[in-house]
Amino acid sequence: MSAESRHRRLLANRYQLLELIGSGAMGQVYRAEDKLLGGVTVAVKFLSQALLNKKMRERFEREATISALLGERSIHIVRVRDYGVDEKEIPFYVMEFLQGESLSEIVKFHPLPLSRFFNLTRQICFGMECAHKGIIFQGELCPIIHRDIKPSNILVIQDSGLGELVKILDFGIAKLIQSGESQTQSFMGTLAYCSPEQMEGKELDSRSDIYSLGIMIYEMLTGEMPLFPDNSSFGGWYEVHHYAEPRPINPSLKLPPSLEQLMMRCLAKAPSDRPQTIGEILQTLERIEPLSKETQQPVKEKVVAKDSKSKSTITPTTDTAITHLNPTAVKEVCLKSIWPADKPRQKIVFPRCLNTGEGSFASLWVMLDQEDIGNRVASLRYSQFLYLPTPHPMLLWITVLYHKEYGPRWLPCYLDLKTPIGQRTARTLGESGRYWILFFPLDGSEQCLNVTTASIPPNQGKMLQEWANAGQMAPIGKPQISKRMLKRELEKLKPKILTKLEAGFANTPEPTPSKH
Repeated sequence: MSAESRHRRLLANRYQLLELIGSGAMGQVYRAEDKLLGGVTVAVKFLSQALLNKKMRERFEREATISALLGERSIHIVRVRDYGVDEKEIPFYVMEFLQGESLSEIVKFHPLPLSRFFNLTRQICFGMECAHKGIIFQGELCPIIHRDIKPSNILVIQDSGLGELVKILDFGIAKLIQSGESQTQSFMGTLAYCSPEQMEGKELDSRSDIYSLGIMIYEMLTGEMPLFPDNSSFGGWYEVHHYAEPRPINPSLKLPPSLEQLMMRCLAKAPSDRPQTIGEILQTLERIEPLSKETQQPVKEKVVAKDSKSKSTITPTTDTAITHLNPTAVKEVCLKSIWPADKPRQKIVFPRCLNTGEGSFASLWVMLDQEDIGNRVASLRYSQFLYLPTPHPMLLWITVLYHKEYGPRWLPCYLDLKTPIGQRTARTLGESGRYWILFFPLDGSEQCLNVTTASIPPNQGKMLQEWANAGQMAPIGKPQISKRMLKRELEKLKPKILTKLEAGFANTPEPTPSKH
């Protein structure tokens, strides 16, 4: 069926096709209305009729699966809602309809201002990091390598709450890395953005995408490409990606030297010489960004003397958190605690940092029905932390008390990382590696009735410290928007957490938290 003949067709008795809005090597994309949902605008992608063979059908279905699973985990990846086959046996999938500018259009005539560069690049990295961490596919955790990171696959849309929002598109040639599967294959990708190892058809990992990101970063900052072949053939691009040095940066751009260094590391010919993960790039960007707003001097300016009052200094919490506090002393402090007069007597949860003679510790204060407290003290404890840097740095501290008979008790708690209590709690959690849960009865005494503990693994503690640092440097936004976004993420996570708890975590004393 031709693209023209599809116009105005009702697909799957649900999607009213309206107009062709794009086409590429893999197929065509239409704007459509979802009649089942009251006419919501969606985008429908069809596999090209020229590619109707078993291998391409499988690749197209895999693209839909990858995008659907990743879209559930990150707002920076286009969301897929449905998959099917039309009456002519042509596969299609339905995704969110996005209106915006591609990054290639944005940088076409001039480089980005540094403030906009940091905002967009951070979001691109969040989406890439989500893919690299992988999805559960056929019962196995499989990292995803995009293999076609380039400006035309980055869409920037306007969001009423977030401002500019980045979406990564086109996982059509993405690679699922599965154990026991050979990954060597012929070349696929866009020549100008391919890593040397990708051009050789070698086995790839996330560092190949990092090379492509490096080329894109260069283009975003300079408006130019870092490499130019003598001709645009495969051989010409192979030569420059393997042997040519990136063009020197124009000094008139006055880029922070540390940013140039990061960019050149991403463009290293050998994967081992590049940043090894997107997380490493994000941490470096967080250190560099404050400099770009001040003097744009080398990164050594970032190391501030202890008596300096520079705004870029990371101020530690004033109370020293002790990793190994005396449990008896801590429990005594907890059981003597009184419900605050300024808190309503209802089923709520909030954080507090308490002190013993040895140091401070983080605690979660919970009010429940008295008969439920005994069940919850004996429940399985599950912890997880979600961090959102924009529009306002906010940490969601999730605790679940799971009882096989009584089900889950969710105890979500939000930490504003622009406030002293949010900073102190996050750092104390990270430093101490555990927290105490204090239970107060809804009716009766105002004194703590019982207490239990939950552990935080070292890797999660490290992330809490890094998030606290990042949150302290991040610009102030609208906290309520970040809270709403995190609340939506929690609702998506709840079924997955419950599945874990019901299926096997009940045999372990305290499940390991995962990071977002």
